[in-house]
Amino acid sequence: MAEKIDLASGVLSHLRVVEIGSSAATSYCARLFADFGADVQKVEPPSGDPLRSSGPLTPGGQSAWFAFLNFNKSSIIIDASDPGAIRRLTSLVENCDILIDGRDVGSADCPLIDVAGIRKRCDYLTYLEANWFGHDGPYAGFAATDSTVRALAGLIKLVGPADGPPVYAPDFQTGILSGLWGFIAAISSVLARMEGGTGRSWSLSIFESSLTASEYLMSESVEHGDVIRRMGINRFWPGFPLGIYETKDGLLGVTTVTPAQWWALCDMLGLSQLRDDPSFLLGKDRLLHAEQIEGQFMPRLRERTARQWFAEGLKRKIPVVPVPTISDLLRDSEKRARGAIVPVRIGKEKVLTAGSMQRLALTPPRRGGSVPDPGEQQAVASERMRVAEVGSPPRTSINTGRLPLQGTRVIDFSMGWAGPLCTRTLADLGAEVIKIEAIQYPDWWRGVDRRPAYVERQMYEKTLRFCIMNRNKRGITLDLAHPRGRALAKRLVAKADVVVNNYSVDVLPRLGLGYDVLKALNPRLVMLSMSAFGANSIHRDCRAYGSTLEHGSGLPGVIGSSDGPPVMSHTAFGDPVGGLNGCAAVLLAMVHARSTGQGQFIDLAQVECMIPFASPWITMQSIGGIAPEKYGNRHPQFVPHGCFRCAGEDNWIALAVTDADMWHRLASLIGRPDWAADVSLNSAEARRSIEKDIEIGIAAWTLTRDADEAMSELQAVEVAAGVARLPIDLLNDRQLKSREFLQEAERAFIGVHSQPSMPIREGARPFRIRSAAPTLGEHNVEVLSGILGLSQADIAQLVNENIIGTAMLSDVDLARAKRGRSN
Repeated sequence: MAEKIDLASGVLSHLRVVEIGSSAATSYCARLFADFGADVQKVEPPSGDPLRSSGPLTPGGQSAWFAFLNFNKSSIIIDASDPGAIRRLTSLVENCDILIDGRDVGSADCPLIDVAGIRKRCDYLTYLEANWFGHDGPYAGFAATDSTVRALAGLIKLVGPADGPPVYAPDFQTGILSGLWGFIAAISSVLARMEGGTGRSWSLSIFESSLTASEYLMSESVEHGDVIRRMGINRFWPGFPLGIYETKDGLLGVTTVTPAQWWALCDMLGLSQLRDDPSFLLGKDRLLHAEQIEGQFMPRLRERTARQWFAEGLKRKIPVVPVPTISDLLRDSEKRARGAIVPVRIGKEKVLTAGSMQRLALTPPRRGGSVPDPGEQQAVASERMRVAEVGSPPRTSINTGRLPLQGTRVIDFSMGWAGPLCTRTLADLGAEVIKIEAIQYPDWWRGVDRRPAYVERQMYEKTLRFCIMNRNKRGITLDLAHPRGRALAKRLVAKADVVVNNYSVDVLPRLGLGYDVLKALNPRLVMLSMSAFGANSIHRDCRAYGSTLEHGSGLPGVIGSSDGPPVMSHTAFGDPVGGLNGCAAVLLAMVHARSTGQGQFIDLAQVECMIPFASPWITMQSIGGIAPEKYGNRHPQFVPHGCFRCAGEDNWIALAVTDADMWHRLASLIGRPDWAADVSLNSAEARRSIEKDIEIGIAAWTLTRDADEAMSELQAVEVAAGVARLPIDLLNDRQLKSREFLQEAERAFIGVHSQPSMPIREGARPFRIRSAAPTLGEHNVEVLSGILGLSQADIAQLVNENIIGTAMLSDVDLARAKRGRSN
């Protein structure tokens, strides 16, 4: 059903969304709808959503986390004990487009309504329900928190000192990752409905959403599981250097991936002996000698300031960036100008928090707003009428066997992790994705080794990480440096709906493939640019990887102990986060394009996509300059909360107590009935005064047990706990096996291998993987002949000129080709 959209009010202003339950994941999903103009009605009990009391709290007693999750919504109070509560909520849901349900995570005293019955009556309704682990499997009934889920998802154990304990953020991560996934599911349903479909029903697993950040290392564990372990603060397999270092003034994030970047870093620091050592060519080799190498370059870094090194790194195309504090972020006028940090009112306080990072040029998000008091309606909330398009097809059968994005064509110029994750998600949802590489410069996730031996053995076809990020796509090669290659790319774009690239800002414009050129060929085109800092940033030329994005986000500065260094949370955290945000942005722009026939440019700054993870600290410091508190492994609200050593070598379990009843059960389990009986310890604030003693008691108990045994005992009494898993452990995780999360695919050069599923489902089983990742140039003939109509002779000539091909060129081949052109 096509609907009229009031673009002045937002690209989603034609939608009404109802949010029920208490869950960070569903709250963030609903907030993204509100950011773009949807009328979001948040249903709360008379006491309010429990998240209103989640720490940290502002001086006025308001939750910084709740503020981030809920501005621009309206609040409706429904008392579940009221005789008319079910009828009232049912009526509200029947008159909305999307129902977002977090009751399986936190019920928030919500009336029990017959969702299945409502959907039968209202075929336009899209329903999204979130849960910690899914409705089935051995973890289905587990008590959980953000940190215990991250532990099980392999996102804790690799971080921190080599001898332990693992170090991690107290909270504020799974809600963002799973909220993005929920939004992707729901907004894809909006697009399908615009094509004549009905509403859809989705289930979202928060645990499986978190695996988006683990799946890369899961794939690497197949070949390198024995070396992927915790190596120390800000040290991660497989790259080096990939950390945070002191300078004369300020901290500098440094990442080198390609040999050229390593050589440039050594030249910048005047360390020719390191540059010329062939044993240091690749990051995994340098990692074996990390102490030796750091001993030489760290003193050099202290000779200049972080800003000076950043300026020099820009000239040399090295991925280095100053590591800001939260105070630095708040003083950064560019972050406010771009809407990465926005003003918000909550209660009587005016604060700052993270805005929406989907920077659509024509239909931008709202810049801040107000958090509703319980029962408060926003001025923008209003009734609206559904306007059916004359002659629209029946809606009752269109969804049968049809994927949400079927009929959408995407041209994918991206490489690595972030861009390919964006386009893989579009492909998984049914889009036709055509990946464009070049035999001269294929996707670097195939490997950065250009030496003849690597190329001749076709090792670039044998990397699992490339395979998991590029399934369900077709792959071609085009030399975009050649006029004929660019001409063919333009012809493909003219027949596409979306273009995605994660190059540096000026790469495609220099090739004559910028948005201004492409939109002249295809006015309805949506083009996503996924650069590090954004197209109009003063740092627009900065080279970046996922680690660089985390370095520049402010997040490392609030992780770890109060007297410790900034702590990175991941080897490349910014990549999966940027990929999900990019996908969400594309889907939003497609809503506008399908409604108006008008495409637009999306300027996604990936470093900004990381800022939401620091939002509570941003809010706290924005009020009177309160310095952000570093909690270590503790939590601003839950006591106890931490990671405890278990029996055996490097075995750990994350544990959290969320209320007084859970505290009583834990104290009894670990042999402290006196604590359980002491009513003065019922509040978290009271337990805070003896937190160290509690931690010692828990540690003594866990140390005598295997980690899985400890988890089983804790979960048996409904205490939130999760074993700190390694990525390799997830390949045999019993929950993932029971839910068929890991699917098998077969591909040339690799054979049968595991592929992670999406964490969003429309039924009991995950979306099927339809095809394995393409080999280099695998679909050249199919695409160039089938879509562009090239003859066999045309294609043969392109092969002869190396404009297309199926075999990567080595550095020797490239040098020979350059000499040939110069002659």
